[in-house]
Amino acid sequence: MRSSKSRSRNKSNRNRNNPGNIINRVYDSSGPEGKVRGTPQQIIDKYNQLTRDAFLSNDRVAGENFQQHAEHYTRLLGEAQREIEARRQQADQQNRERQQREKDARAERAEAQANAAAEQPVPGEGAQPDLADAPQPDIAGDDDNGLVETPESKPRRQPTRARKPRKPARKEEASAADAKPAPEVTDPSGEAAE
Repeated sequence: MRSSKSRSRNKSNRNRNNPGNIINRVYDSSGPEGKVRGTPQQIIDKYNQLTRDAFLSNDRVAGENFQQHAEHYTRLLGEAQREIEARRQQADQQNRERQQREKDARAERAEAQANAAAEQPVPGEGAQPDLADAPQPDIAGDDDNGLVETPESKPRRQPTRARKPRKPARKEEASAADAKPAPEVTDPSGEAAE
């Protein structure tokens, strides 16, 4: 089992390793007139007020004591702010370097793409391949005119509509239909059929 002494040592070391929290951390300061509690800035303000009050009451010793306490927390706060500023500047520098590397990488990619596009032949420009040397497809059929039949070259057929079934004609109507001349039939091209 660990002793409380080692635990307290580890606890104090933990606080020293994280100076970024010093600015907002709440301290208990044991001054000459009791404890002063607050963040470093609040403690500095309190000791400065106590210093003014001591000098106004002609107590130079207490005033100097309060002034020393205020200076201690001023140094503590100043050191923490310098470390925070140094970390911020380091982070800014790293961000600038990272952005520059990304910018350089984008420029390299764009240049590589431009070079690759320049090396590829553009259709319609430059030397054309000799199609006589290319393998030719075999064309099968009796009608060897050198053309290949494609779906576009086939004649289009008109779609047929389903006819309605006709009613059987009555005898009287059938004889009247024979007497009437037949209507002229036209083909789809619009010409009269003979």
